Amino acid sequence: MSCLRPYRHDDHDLLAARESPFDDFGPQAVNPDRSCRLDDDGGLVVAFDSDGPARGEVSWHWVQWGPTGGSRCPMIGIYLRPEARGRGLGVRAQRQLTDMFFRHTTTNRVEAHTDVENLAEQRALERVGFQREGLVRGAHWRAGAYRDGYLYAVLRSEWTVEQFEDPRADED
Repeated sequence: MSCLRPYRHDDHDLLAARESPFDDFGPQAVNPDRSCRLDDDGGLVVAFDSDGPARGEVSWHWVQWGPTGGSRCPMIGIYLRPEARGRGLGVRAQRQLTDMFFRHTTTNRVEAHTDVENLAEQRALERVGFQREGLVRGAHWRAGAYRDGYLYAVLRSEWTVEQFEDPRADED
């Protein structure tokens, strides 16, 4: 079972050297003091258990579609180390994070954005319960060029964690 936990100082080396064709955003610092408060921009470590080494991280930042604070919603992202990919860990981590937002905040939607070429993440988001809402053209800079992405979201009214339980997500 995957576990989301706060950063520890010993996570830095495992998370600093990112290895993914979809994570070439340039140098990024790993901040072990990063907030894990849901109402701030933040992040959590993904591990197989609470004492285990970091296998990746989930993070979020808040975006706002309308003029009031009630229009805010978290945009989540994930990075997994190569040895943790394809084992259902990302699906479980994103499901746990999404559930945390719906249980502990008043947000009406949780969003995610992924590169149009990142088929694995598109499948993972759909397994979590997110729906593809559309193409976002030239939305992010990666590997020396602006890239298109897909915007995904799940609404509070659509969310029940049991509805999206995926037996394949327990394969480790």
